[in-house]
Amino acid sequence: MIQTSRNIVAVCVLLCVLPLSAGAKVRRLPLREYADKMKGGWIGQMAGVGWGAPTEFGTSKAIMPEDKLPAWKPDMVNQFRQDDVYVEMTFLRTLERDGLDVSSRRAGIDFANSSYGLWHANRYGRDNLRSGIAPPDSGHPKFTRHSDDIDYQIEADFAGLISPGLSNQVIELGNKFGRIMNYGDGVYGGVFIGGMIAGAFFEKDPGKIVEAGLKCIPARSQYAEMARDVLRWHRENPEDWRKTWEHVEAKYARDPNYNRYACHHGSDIDVKINGAYVIMGLLYGKGDPDRTITIAIRCGRDSDCNPSNAAGVLFTSMGFSALPSRFASALDTKTTFAFTAYNFESLVSVCEKLACQSVRRAGGWIEKDASGEKILVIPVSKPEPGRAERSWAPGPAARSRYSARERARICCPPFASEISNALKSIAPGWELTRYHFDQFAELKDWEGRKAFRTYPADSVTSAIWRRQVRFARHTRPSLRLVVSRNMSGGWPLSIKANGGALLVTNIDNSTCPTGWKEITIALDRFAGKNTMLEIAQGPGSTGKDEAYWAEIVLINK
Repeated sequence: MIQTSRNIVAVCVLLCVLPLSAGAKVRRLPLREYADKMKGGWIGQMAGVGWGAPTEFGTSKAIMPEDKLPAWKPDMVNQFRQDDVYVEMTFLRTLERDGLDVSSRRAGIDFANSSYGLWHANRYGRDNLRSGIAPPDSGHPKFTRHSDDIDYQIEADFAGLISPGLSNQVIELGNKFGRIMNYGDGVYGGVFIGGMIAGAFFEKDPGKIVEAGLKCIPARSQYAEMARDVLRWHRENPEDWRKTWEHVEAKYARDPNYNRYACHHGSDIDVKINGAYVIMGLLYGKGDPDRTITIAIRCGRDSDCNPSNAAGVLFTSMGFSALPSRFASALDTKTTFAFTAYNFESLVSVCEKLACQSVRRAGGWIEKDASGEKILVIPVSKPEPGRAERSWAPGPAARSRYSARERARICCPPFASEISNALKSIAPGWELTRYHFDQFAELKDWEGRKAFRTYPADSVTSAIWRRQVRFARHTRPSLRLVVSRNMSGGWPLSIKANGGALLVTNIDNSTCPTGWKEITIALDRFAGKNTMLEIAQGPGSTGKDEAYWAEIVLINK
């Protein structure tokens, strides 16, 4: 009799939808099976990013040749220092500590206090938070040029993994966490990934999983248009993923109507084209782990994040116990992920805890079968994605700002002292604003010197060094710079005093062929005057526009 009861439950797990009061429906999923699929989802993320990491941004506007694809090695799964994995654990920690009803403002404070290096939408979202701009404005196009970048799409797997079958919770979490750094399609990409994972707990067919994610985002968004396009192109060319890649490239890389808010890295980190590669991996992978990952890698551009998302979805549908052993045989369950309190075991535990809370919060419950096994009883509800927003034509900002009390909770990040010390050593007395510094912001060895590396704020905004000074009368002050460039690019330099131009030049191979450019500008006419000096690093045309600063020094003789 017990075995019969268990068999009945097993049948119900195969998407058995049962009537409830007032016409409501539920789906039943054994907690054990939920945990197995959730573990699979994490392994998929780790395996996908580990396999693709050596190729990241190595191929753009072309399909990666098959002979350039790295071979899979079982220890590639251990991605404990991979930002494509640990950043989303910041959001999990917020939910674990403050609950599923935590406010976006509180979530933003936790993200502002993170101490890891960030780039693009994440970087500018966190900068906005630290300057007092609270969510949702921290990701609003008024305050960032990166709101359609790939960032929340990379990080949104957690939302699906704690929301089995709960698409509306995935949407809610996207509005809560995705708007910290993104807007419009940038948010929808993450919600789409989370929606696919939430659906993958009850579905194995890749096409139906993609449709589940599509239902979670506004139908009139360009991201939804992209997903529908890829589904259609797959139907037209079910065995030729390269043909679909050509369609994606033509529309979502070369058509300016679909790149209206691309940042200075262009399509390489645009959420739509990279999302298309995720879908292609799933559809053309046909449920095969290796094929799913390798197609997502060979499509190019952000070729570690995309296979991570694709494998995260697929491995959730498969479950940990059904994975080929090579993907988990070398798994280290004890090492702690960088910048988190979690190892693999505790990560699984916190997700299971949050999933149970999610089910109850949605109106479901946990029951036991005849053998005492726990069963998640999950309400079925229609996704409610809301109205489409577009980064190139955004709605008004919310005027959301942190109060003085909230700002007091945003602590000085651990690496801020490193930045301060680095700046003091090469630019004493100067303030650096609207810049995008390198990952760990320390002094680096470059062309035989110690240098501080910066990037322009975005494709239209210069990074600016400022210093207010009053030179003594009867002196001969001067400004000395020692600067360099990326050997494959360059950047425009301009220097002003009290708003007037002193120098405009390019820093590239033609102006500093030996690696460094030494510049000295006489400031005699400013002796005895209050003077505001500004040194601007403008964005270059190649995307390789980082600047290296070895000296910024005032000399007063």
